[in-house]
Amino acid sequence: MTSAAKRPIVLSGIQPSGQLLISHYVGAMRNWVAMQDTHDSLFMLVDLHAITVRQDPAVFRARCYDFVALYLACGLDPQKNTIFVQSHVSAHAELGWLLNCYTNMGELERMTQFKDKSTRAGAVINVGLFDYPVLMAADILLYQATHVPVGADQKQHLELTRDLAIRFNHIYGGVFTVPEPFIPDTGARIMSLQEPTKKMSKSDPSELSYVGLLDEPKTILKKFKRAVTDSDTAIRFDVENKPGVSNLLTLFSIFSGESIPDLETRLDGQGYGTLKVQTAEAVIAFLEPIQARFHELRADEAALDRILADGAARARARAEPTLQRAFDVHGFLPRR
Repeated sequence: MTSAAKRPIVLSGIQPSGQLLISHYVGAMRNWVAMQDTHDSLFMLVDLHAITVRQDPAVFRARCYDFVALYLACGLDPQKNTIFVQSHVSAHAELGWLLNCYTNMGELERMTQFKDKSTRAGAVINVGLFDYPVLMAADILLYQATHVPVGADQKQHLELTRDLAIRFNHIYGGVFTVPEPFIPDTGARIMSLQEPTKKMSKSDPSELSYVGLLDEPKTILKKFKRAVTDSDTAIRFDVENKPGVSNLLTLFSIFSGESIPDLETRLDGQGYGTLKVQTAEAVIAFLEPIQARFHELRADEAALDRILADGAARARARAEPTLQRAFDVHGFLPRR
């Protein structure tokens, strides 16, 4: 195995808002676990990004612990990865301000996510929401990340990160690594159980649309039984013509380990009811040990605090040289 210093550096994180879903596991967390032996990995709880929307402090704090415990329960090893909370490393905010001075207003106005959120009825637009992509750029560039796992909806933000790194380096030399996106080819988009042409999302107003990693078995079964399919009866993978059935087959395959062709053959003629129930059972069985481990971890906040303190110390040690280099090229006075 190559040394950690020569391995690709990967950084990723999830906002502690709403709840973690099976789509987060499929699209992000299982890939994180797969990379921890081959990459130099840093995984954040991106709490600073979450406060662009008002949070109840007590609920927010509890949810942060929940998310960290789920990171660990899903298989992330704090001995192999740097696991930390974004707000515990002040360099994120410091570099974010510096990068603001190299970002054009028009670039941020063109961000698809900002345009979508700012045009929703009753939306309250704050500067943090507008500036979100710059803080994301600081998150990435601080650690000289070579690869960033992103969904299709975040790819535009990563392009801005790359543009800022190139722009900054053109002026001051090679301060930042220009990161590359890592977008999984398979299973990266898990769709809503109620609207299978839309991505599964924790912001969906209908709880029947998504499955949480901590949902109880009876809740999971109910959600799958009510999943939207179509008026046909054939169990066939066909995303264009049978999006609901295809989404169920994708989930069944991921959580059972059976291939989609094998599932099509085995379930042929058995109807959608059987597909829904067996998919639910596969998800329930897969989540059972994760949920048990989560509850064990969550019961000891002091232990979680120790893991996060260690992760923050390691993250700060890695971030500081980059931040100091970025300050030095501006002529800022040295810190004593």
